[in-house]
Amino acid sequence: MTISLFDPIQVGAIRLAHRVVMAPLTRSRAGQPGNVPTAMNVEYYRQRAGAALIITEATQISQQGQGYAWTPGIHSEEQIAGWRAVSDAVHAQSGNIFMQLWHVGRVSHPSFQPGGALPVAPSALPVPGKTFIVDAQGNGVWGDVPTPQALSLSGIHSIVEDYRRAARNAIAAGMDGVEIHAGNGYLLDQFINSNSNHRRDRYGATSENRARLLLEVVDAVCAEIGADRVGVRLTPMGRFMGMGDESPQATFGYIVKQLDTRSLAYLHLVEPAMVGTERDENYDPAWDKMIHLLRATYSGVLMLAGGYDRKTAEQALKSGRADIIAFGRPFIGNPDLPERLRRNAALNIPDSNLFFGGTAAGYIDYPALS
Repeated sequence: MTISLFDPIQVGAIRLAHRVVMAPLTRSRAGQPGNVPTAMNVEYYRQRAGAALIITEATQISQQGQGYAWTPGIHSEEQIAGWRAVSDAVHAQSGNIFMQLWHVGRVSHPSFQPGGALPVAPSALPVPGKTFIVDAQGNGVWGDVPTPQALSLSGIHSIVEDYRRAARNAIAAGMDGVEIHAGNGYLLDQFINSNSNHRRDRYGATSENRARLLLEVVDAVCAEIGADRVGVRLTPMGRFMGMGDESPQATFGYIVKQLDTRSLAYLHLVEPAMVGTERDENYDPAWDKMIHLLRATYSGVLMLAGGYDRKTAEQALKSGRADIIAFGRPFIGNPDLPERLRRNAALNIPDSNLFFGGTAAGYIDYPALS
């Protein structure tokens, strides 16, 4: 049977009317103080409720987990209430919404950390990247990331509990489920990849040990809210923020094999054609072999993201490469993206200067089809 973008599909506990998913998109517009969703954030998600599933912007599970200015959290009562307004608005439009749970690990700055501490990581290694901080004048600027501190075993165990609590809070906020962010160079990805994990304890040294924290988090979250409301996002062979693994097929093959036994709602893979928000035309061609391996290993619902348009999305579905496609930047400029794709209508071009921080401009003022 030929599958199309507009065929329904069961994804864990929920049924999607079609297969155009809104990917998680950091926009740095949470209300201050407290990183609490506001009425403007409610309107942003309400406008995009035509997505088969909205995956929220990455949402920090704790204050320690924050790494960028003005990103929302899910660790305070005020944040839970703010997100409840978002989920209510999406559900009022018959939409579905999962919250992406996030700990940035080393991609942070002391200005975000409790007590001004150094960010945490599997190992104390320099970070090849910058993060979005607030300068002395209150403006958002890109600043250097300091060398982090290595997590203790007790610190690792506390983070697992932070994920468990965040998942519970997400459901209390009315979310249909959660996506565990284990990619894009953030904490769980830092543990997975040998470039960033030089540990010699039970959380390092082998593919199985480097995957341990992710699997502990997955099991804790599934025990809290049910596996059929949990997705996981991975970026195999991604290079963002210094990622890289000595044996990626062994590492990610093991991880996906383990996830396949857990009856998750879905697995979300980001293709390495994207590095952060930029397209990478020089990605490793070994990815094609990798995706075939992972597709053959994972028997559940597989979501792919990575610079897709309607044509390439349909090709991925028809070939069996994916079951669902997540679109990122097209959803920024096109709140009614599924309808535009259905009609083959022209797309608005989002203004990249307004991606991070700011006001309603470039956020909730993109026009829908008349």
